[in-house]
Amino acid sequence: MSRLGRTLAVVATLAITIGVAAAAVTLNGAGATFPQPLYNKWFYEYNRANPSVRINYQGIGSGGGIRAIQSGTVDFGGTDAPVSDAELKSFPGTLLQIPTVGGSVAVAYNVPGLKGTLKLNASMLAGIFLGYVTNWSDGRLKAINPGVTLPSRPIAVCHRSDGSGTTFLFTSYLSAVSQPWKARVGAGKSVNWPVGKGGKGNPGVAGLIKNIPGAIGYVELAYALQNNLPAAVLQNRSGKYVAPTLDSTTACIKGALSSLKADLRNPIINASGSDVYPIAGLTFIMVYQRQKDAAKGSALVNLLKWTMGAGQKMAPSLQYAPLPADLVRICLQKIGSIQVPR
Repeated sequence: MSRLGRTLAVVATLAITIGVAAAAVTLNGAGATFPQPLYNKWFYEYNRANPSVRINYQGIGSGGGIRAIQSGTVDFGGTDAPVSDAELKSFPGTLLQIPTVGGSVAVAYNVPGLKGTLKLNASMLAGIFLGYVTNWSDGRLKAINPGVTLPSRPIAVCHRSDGSGTTFLFTSYLSAVSQPWKARVGAGKSVNWPVGKGGKGNPGVAGLIKNIPGAIGYVELAYALQNNLPAAVLQNRSGKYVAPTLDSTTACIKGALSSLKADLRNPIINASGSDVYPIAGLTFIMVYQRQKDAAKGSALVNLLKWTMGAGQKMAPSLQYAPLPADLVRICLQKIGSIQVPR
């Protein structure tokens, strides 16, 4: 090859390299820790298939995710507690809240000497977190756990210390099934806990439960499984005791399908159905309808479309429930409404 030919080849290679670098996009997100195990997998797999798109996601809690997208410090936010119409008025643009998957809030525990699977009804669960039930040998617990060995050991309550969609789901359930809880504490991303010790994020609460003998707390199911923590079976509206599983979460979503079609933000906790696990919810990605950056906007649209297809197929491996086809269609319509500058 002539010197001129070699020079042209080098110039062409540099041009290609510069073009690839220019096309590279980094998307930054933050928010809910509830879906983080799945999001970590999604974003890794998406980057493998699309090397020019890098996605960073920080699990800082739903409250942090809402504040981050509101202030514009991230390209997308994650939340398990949808932003209400009243709250949306304070945002600088039209915010789209797109559900990605469903998940269960497991009531995990670490009780040495407890033999068998723990059952909890609404009264006992609320009583424990209100501080009315303080020992694992309480006669009221024994009454609903025949055949289960319950040791004489103080109950150590663990909860979130940060603003959290997981807390929102958990306290919304307790408010729905317990009048004392509703009157004294209520529901929210953050509440004034009557008792217990706080941990940051689902990982923090899971760590507390794992390291404190006699502990009980609430975490997204994947965190209980990852930490080998047993989860209580809870009594649902039909009176049946149901464990948090992929099937019982899916049953919960399907039981609330007509309500979700009316508004994707409608809660699905305590849904009707004999096989429904009562504390479950959808988790959302928040994006602005009008994007400011063409490259980031296009990358974000493509990522969101991917989550509705290939991403849904990955969800069950981590015990997250894929969205029903009817909800996927609604989500794709929302994604299609995102405006990207040319």
